[in-house]
Amino acid sequence: MNKKIIVKQLMATWLLLLLTIFIAQAQVLKPVTWSYDVSKKQAAVGEEVELIFNVRIDKDWYLYSSDFDPDLGPMVTEFKFQKHPSYELIGKIVPVKPKKKYDELWEGEYTYFVGTAQFRQKIRVLKPELLVKGSYEYQVCTDVDGRCIPFDDTFTFTNKQLNISGEVAPATKSGAAEQKPAQQETLNKTQQPASPVFGTDEVTTAPADNVNAEETEADKIAIVAETGETAETEAESIPSALSEPAPGDEAGDLWSFMLIAFVFGLGALLTPCVFPMIPMTVSFFTSNSTNRGEGIFKALVYGLSIIAIYTLVGTVVAKLFGADGANFISTHWFPNLLFFAVFIIFAMSFFGLFEITLPSSFLTKVDAQADRGGLLGVFFMSLTLVLVSFSCTGPIVGSILVASAGGETLRPVVGMFGFSLAFALPFTLFAVFPSWLSSLPKSGGWLNSVKVVLGFIELALALKFLSVADQVYHWGILDREVYLALWIVIFTLMGFYLLGKLKFSHDSDLPYLSVPRLFLALATFAFVVYLIPGMFGAPLKALSGYLPPQTTQDFDINTIIRQNGSGTAVASADNQLCETPKYADFLHLPHGLQGYFDLEQAKKCAAEQGKPIFIDFTGHGCVNCREMEANVWSDPAVLKRLREDYVIVALYVDDKTELAESEKYISDYDGKEKATIGKKYADYQITKFNVNAQPYYVLMDAQENVLVKPIAYDLNVENFVNFLDAGVASYKARHDKVAQK
Repeated sequence: MNKKIIVKQLMATWLLLLLTIFIAQAQVLKPVTWSYDVSKKQAAVGEEVELIFNVRIDKDWYLYSSDFDPDLGPMVTEFKFQKHPSYELIGKIVPVKPKKKYDELWEGEYTYFVGTAQFRQKIRVLKPELLVKGSYEYQVCTDVDGRCIPFDDTFTFTNKQLNISGEVAPATKSGAAEQKPAQQETLNKTQQPASPVFGTDEVTTAPADNVNAEETEADKIAIVAETGETAETEAESIPSALSEPAPGDEAGDLWSFMLIAFVFGLGALLTPCVFPMIPMTVSFFTSNSTNRGEGIFKALVYGLSIIAIYTLVGTVVAKLFGADGANFISTHWFPNLLFFAVFIIFAMSFFGLFEITLPSSFLTKVDAQADRGGLLGVFFMSLTLVLVSFSCTGPIVGSILVASAGGETLRPVVGMFGFSLAFALPFTLFAVFPSWLSSLPKSGGWLNSVKVVLGFIELALALKFLSVADQVYHWGILDREVYLALWIVIFTLMGFYLLGKLKFSHDSDLPYLSVPRLFLALATFAFVVYLIPGMFGAPLKALSGYLPPQTTQDFDINTIIRQNGSGTAVASADNQLCETPKYADFLHLPHGLQGYFDLEQAKKCAAEQGKPIFIDFTGHGCVNCREMEANVWSDPAVLKRLREDYVIVALYVDDKTELAESEKYISDYDGKEKATIGKKYADYQITKFNVNAQPYYVLMDAQENVLVKPIAYDLNVENFVNFLDAGVASYKARHDKVAQK
């Protein structure tokens, strides 16, 4: 009986061990799968062939491409080709149709893939025994929980993939058309990446000269092909796997944009051109219908017609610009300066300097069509309203279309649908419930006040477009403090206008201040007060997406204090280092924190000072690491604990700095040599903690005993403070226990 019990206990223990191993292994993420193809199965010596790198990307993840500025911040995908006399590189490696996006944090445009990706490199075959070997490094990220993971792997193309005949391909005569490549065929071999070796995602690819390989490559150890402009491939089509639609990772953003457009539509109803039309239109439907049902039906058609007209405008804009046009608009200086000027003109119109109107002859012709009656007449009535109200709604509609032009092609359609839905809603509702008309406020000078307030808002938003061009091209004309100063002046004037202290020529007299107007003025001045500390370096986190980066600010009190070494936080003895940190000449901690970038140094200092270690697994190209530093680390409660309670060490898993020869080693995890800082600490992260994503925060003692469960991306400051406090408590308990022994 006892033996049976022992056997059962052993089996249970074994199963628990297997389960634990399984769970631990599940933390090692591999969100991408690579496979390799060639553009044709057979080729002759001297013929050109394309090497094709296909990538399958898991849902909610994205892969950085290879054709943007490697100094921007995110890690570009990098391919390296080893020398061999059997081939030469032709041109540059080409990512096939990546998406583009302007990122406020990095202050520039980057390219990326979702769902699937493809890279192509053209080579010329020089010998029958083909051997193309090399490596690639890349990074994948997800916005779901803020993780980023760098990987690297190797590739090989031989005669097994491409059959090379000994015959020499006929030379292409000058002026003659080149022979079209054979129809692309997908190889059966599909290779998944080996165990991840974490390196950078930067794609550094240098153009190779199209000269004889024996002459140019004999003295080279490796060929690094640098990507240039994204180019279309020749006759080959993208494999069918790449034609699958990418996951809708921006659906939430579209909903948010539609909601904003809906609010703009409600604002347009309160303009002098539209508000008086509501009772007039509803009265027409109720008085010219044989029964209430007919009036309601016509009102529904009227509202749906308005929605259709505006949505059609959005569709036309989407078709005209498309995705490529949207990317051009979002970053190029010309459209941004154009939109800046357009918004200024819109603001001047709202201030009453002039009116933006359509030709009266055109309006008369459209209005005549509305007298036809029937459903067609109702449609032309809605078109007449859209055109007549253009002087008030034009700037608002233009603002939505301009904002949408910087995103995906669906945004103009979604934006116009949201705007028109709000715009058409009251006409339909008041026709269904005509008794509600009595509750509407009477038209008056307040309608013009709405226009003027919208003018101030248009003026403030105009600066955003000038700021984008200024940041991308580094003109330095709209630094953060200049931008804030202009906003402070604009919204201060808006507050005085709401109080009746500022008056335009077409404004009515304001005998008294209404309560709603007072509350709007209070909110405006409160916003101004919030902006003022930003002039001295306050982060203003709520506006981080709309303001120029803090690095453009000349006068920043926090930076001055840190540089001068004054202030209790910086001068505290608890913040002193034990020795000069290695790599401190090119690696830095945020917010003036002092720490190390080498784990052994941190462990030695922690033992000397009797403190726990705070490990920050981070990366140069980790967007979410920067967000954590900007939004969580910057909190005073977090900074205090990091400065006083911990020895900080930031371990960059994507840094390419070469290690000293004595520090290089072969990893037990994947059997590959670790020769850079990044690969060393990426290997340490996965072997020690079985995790390969960043940011990742670990609290441990000098003997590498983990104090509490590590955490990753979490913008909740309270959670981070509790995490740090729990680490200190665990360290003290462990230290006291050891002391008692």
